[in-house]
Amino acid sequence: MIKHFILNNYISREFLKIVLNMSLAFLSFGFIINLFEEINFFKDYEVGIKLPILLSTLFVPSMLYNMFPFVILLSGIWFFLKIRKTDEIIAMKISGLSNLSVIIVPSVLSIILGIIFITAVNPLTSALINKYESIKGVYELEQDYLATVTENGIWIKEKSREKVHIIRASKLDAENLVGLTIYIFDSNNNFLKRIQAEFANISTLNWKINNATVIDHDGKILTENTNNIFYRSMYDIKKIKSLYSNLDTISFWSLEKEIELLKERGYSTKEMRTRLQRSFAFPFFLLSMVLLSGVFTLGMRFKENNWIYVFLAIISSVLIFYFNDFSAALGKTDKLPVEISVWMPIVIIFTFGAVGLIHANQK
Repeated sequence: MIKHFILNNYISREFLKIVLNMSLAFLSFGFIINLFEEINFFKDYEVGIKLPILLSTLFVPSMLYNMFPFVILLSGIWFFLKIRKTDEIIAMKISGLSNLSVIIVPSVLSIILGIIFITAVNPLTSALINKYESIKGVYELEQDYLATVTENGIWIKEKSREKVHIIRASKLDAENLVGLTIYIFDSNNNFLKRIQAEFANISTLNWKINNATVIDHDGKILTENTNNIFYRSMYDIKKIKSLYSNLDTISFWSLEKEIELLKERGYSTKEMRTRLQRSFAFPFFLLSMVLLSGVFTLGMRFKENNWIYVFLAIISSVLIFYFNDFSAALGKTDKLPVEISVWMPIVIIFTFGAVGLIHANQK
């Protein structure tokens, strides 16, 4: 019993050490890549290098959170290769541990890490992304087109050669934007007039504005209670219903509240419900990655060629990423229930890993 405790403690320390090193590598690589993107974004602004560095620092933890399943996959492959190449696995087997017993410790640790990431790390990364968007949003407002859903309603910015339109609506009701106000500026951002309306039907890109009042820049009413005003937009009901602020800004603890809020306002909740289910599934996703890494290393032998394992890890990561995306797309288009679209890839990976490890344990 004491011997097994010592071995399990050793396996835990070595696995966590590799996970930490792999996480730092992902953070460093992600920081460099995102820094170049931020520098490119700000190339037309005189902001220096400090702002891109700050934004990259705020953004990268969220990237690590989203990529952590692949960090676990690579860490698992690295760990199992290490104990196999140094013949530590043989010593462990002599001490009474099977292949399955060796994998149990990293598996349990992956579940614990998953729970910690969801309950503690996710709220932190959400706060950092909120800060990131609040800083960068000041500069994004200068883009030609912008649409977002906030606590204050729906905001849309559209720009043509001669005019800029800032649109605000309090809520979405069926196919109508309720409490609509359209602010119209010239190309030099001088305020021209505004249109206030009870609602606008946005079933098509050609909005029909009802019960509208047009007011000029001096506050003088030009027309009142007009029902034959049309506005050509880039957004219709389908696009508006899919709008929501970056889901990475929503903490795990706030997801259910946000879903209820979206239902009340008439917005689509599919992406938010998908996010909630993915949060519940996250620890089991990490577990599946550990099992998969065990199959690749303990269940297969490639004559000590590390490049084959690297190739397997890359190919597996790409396939899993696109499989997850494809399954999520089926959920968003109502081809599958949201719950099935999220859990199906994890169940398939887990089953493949479990069957492979049963075979490996017999070696």
